[in-house]
Amino acid sequence: MANVDYKDLLDAGVHFGHLTRKWDPRMAPYIFMERNGIHILDLNKTLVCLDEASKAIKQIVRSGRKVMFVATKKQAKGIVAEEAARLKMPFVTERWLGGMLTNFATIRKSLKKMSSIDKLMKDEAYLNLAKRERLMVSREKEKLERVLGGISDLTRLPAALFVVDVKREHIAIKEAQKLNIPVFALVDTNSNPEVADFPIPGNDDAFKSISLIVKQIGAAIEEGLSERKNEKELQQQKAMEAEKKEADETSAE
Repeated sequence: MANVDYKDLLDAGVHFGHLTRKWDPRMAPYIFMERNGIHILDLNKTLVCLDEASKAIKQIVRSGRKVMFVATKKQAKGIVAEEAARLKMPFVTERWLGGMLTNFATIRKSLKKMSSIDKLMKDEAYLNLAKRERLMVSREKEKLERVLGGISDLTRLPAALFVVDVKREHIAIKEAQKLNIPVFALVDTNSNPEVADFPIPGNDDAFKSISLIVKQIGAAIEEGLSERKNEKELQQQKAMEAEKKEADETSAE
């Protein structure tokens, strides 16, 4: 995992917070100073928090579980969707549907519906439908795809949430808290860091800042996936060697 350093954070503007009048006092431990009416974050603390979050998220992925990315703000959507898709992790970048975690059984029904529409559209019978019916089916698919496309492969609840902007995604965080799902989050000076289990103090409005943090978390996840794959291969190799040894001993008898 390529670790980011102080200069990387500085160049990406991770240290720029909100106007001092918009601050949340609970962010005080992470604030370095105030300049021209804007709070400046302590990047040394950001580095420590980012390192802790990266190590913890890596262990979650290494155990074979999924991390759900959540970011519906304009600046974060693209980079989050791209990184999550690259890592084959679930993501929500359009709209958080209430109950997406706490009422997962209903969400799964919608996912099954989306899957069945997909199968129908590939079937010859679809072409035999009236033009109006085909239009209704494709519109239904588009609607479901837009909201649930990022979680189409999710068969069970994620083991963790990675969130950009805890104020904006407060519903998702509340649902995660109800289910004891740990929350990793990029937290700006206008937010409450206590709602996240692993807060990463940083600018959650600038594209460069979001991109740097998301990619670092992505690198930690990638490392966890790679280690899990290597462990599996090693176990398979040991099992094959044990079988071979057993077979050799049997034939020797």
